[in-house]
Amino acid sequence: MTRDGDTAAPPRAPQPPAPQGRPGRYAALLAAMLAAVLAVSAVIFVGVSADGLRGRDTPARDGGGAGNPVAPASAGTWVTAWATAPGGGEPGTETAGLAGRSVRNVVHTTAGGTRARVTLSNLYGRAPLTLTHASIAVSAGPDTAAALAGTMRPLTFAGNPSVVVPAGGQVVSDAVRVPVPRDAHVLISTYSPVPAGPVTYHKHARQISWVAEGEHTRDTTGAAYNGQSTVWRYVTALDVLADDSEGTVVVLGDSLTDGISSTTGADARWPDVLAGRLRAALASGRDLPGYSVVNAGLSGNRVLADGPGRPPRNPSALRRFDRDVLGRANVRVVVVVLGINDILRAPDTADPDRIAAGLTALTARAHARGIKVVGATLMPYRGHRGWTSHGEDVRQEVNAEIRDGGVFDEVVDFDEAVRDAYDPRRLRAGHDSGDGLHPSDEGYARMAETFELKTLKGGAPARL
Repeated sequence: MTRDGDTAAPPRAPQPPAPQGRPGRYAALLAAMLAAVLAVSAVIFVGVSADGLRGRDTPARDGGGAGNPVAPASAGTWVTAWATAPGGGEPGTETAGLAGRSVRNVVHTTAGGTRARVTLSNLYGRAPLTLTHASIAVSAGPDTAAALAGTMRPLTFAGNPSVVVPAGGQVVSDAVRVPVPRDAHVLISTYSPVPAGPVTYHKHARQISWVAEGEHTRDTTGAAYNGQSTVWRYVTALDVLADDSEGTVVVLGDSLTDGISSTTGADARWPDVLAGRLRAALASGRDLPGYSVVNAGLSGNRVLADGPGRPPRNPSALRRFDRDVLGRANVRVVVVVLGINDILRAPDTADPDRIAAGLTALTARAHARGIKVVGATLMPYRGHRGWTSHGEDVRQEVNAEIRDGGVFDEVVDFDEAVRDAYDPRRLRAGHDSGDGLHPSDEGYARMAETFELKTLKGGAPARL
C-alpha cells in the first residue's frame, strides 16, 4: 500500500475462479495457485553465492583472505537479525547507478551474535554490479555515520574483497568475526567504481543512511559521509551467529508493516516494538522462544497481483515468498499482515474468496517447510480516499474467514485492536496517522502490544 496514489497495475499473478462451497472451499483454488507460483518461483531471484537462498540452515564461511577454507562449525545458531524486501530500481540510477560513491546503510538488529554475513542484491540491475569494497561495523550512535571503535571489518566473498553481482542476482558475504549487539544499529557499506544500474533499493526505510564520494567503506569516523539517504540500497539481509537466539520470525506485510508513517530513525514500526516486547519478556524469565523479528514489509504489496515491470516491481506475496521468507536464516514463524491492498487496488471488484485463498496458499507454502503461520485480520480504513462500501464488505468477509481459523495457525486481531469503538470501519483517532489507513506511532505500538507472544511458541501442524 502506498500514500502517493499510484495507479494499480494489471494483475500478473494467476487469478483462478472463485471457489464454491464452504467445506474445503479453497482446495482446488489452492492447488492451482501453488502450481502456478512454483512454476515462476525459480526465476524470482537468482543467487550467485553458495549461500544464495539460505533457507533454514547454512554453514558459515569466515572471511579473511583468498582461499580461506570453510570454517569449522561454531557454537550458536544462524538467525537473520535484520532484513528488508527489495521493491524496485531506484529512480535516477538507471544508467550510472552509484558509480564512484560509497553507500553506508544503517540497519537495526533484533538479535546479536559473534559473527555476521550480509546479503547484497542486484535484483533490479540491468548490468552486472561490481563491488570492489564492502564492510560492516557497529554504529557509534544515533544520527551518525561513524563506527564504534574496534568493530570495523572488511567483508569478503569466497575469500575475495571484490565481487560481481550479475543482473537479477544476489551474493552472500563470507562470515566475519565481529561482535554484533542486539537492539543496535549496524553500518553496512559498499563501493562500486563503475556504472551499473538501476540500483536495487527499498524505498521506505524510515531510517537515515549515508553516501560519500569516493571509496570510504572502511572510514571509521564517518567524516566523508556528507550525503544523507532515506532508502536502503543493495543490502537485503544481515545474519548473525547467535548464542541467545534460536530462530527467526519474518513479518510478511505491506506498508502497515513497512511502517511508512512511523517516525524516521525511531524504530517505531510495529515489528520493532514486537521485537522489544519479546526481548523484555525473555529477560523477565517468561517461557518463550528466543527469536529475532525481521521486517519483510513492502509498501503497496498485494497477496495476489504483481506490480509492473520485469522483474516486477513490488512482486506479490505469493511470488516473493521464497525470497523474502524462506530465504532467511532459520525461519520458525512467519507473520502475515496482508490483503488490504488487494481491496484498495480493486475497490469495486475485489473478491474475498480469492484473497482468503491466497492467504491460505501462503500458509501451505510455510507448512511445506515446517514453518508456523500467524496471520492478522485486515484493519479498518474508512477515512482513506480509497474506501468503498464494496471494499468494506470484502474486508469484513476476509476477516470472518481469518477468525474462523481455516486460514492461519494462529490469529492476531489487529482490526479489533485499533478500530474506533463508535465507528468500527475507522481507525481510532489516536491510532491514525491522519490518512485513515496508516497507523501513527501509537497505533503501531498498539498493534505490537496486541500480539500475543505465546502464539510464537510451537511449530507448524504435522503434515498428514
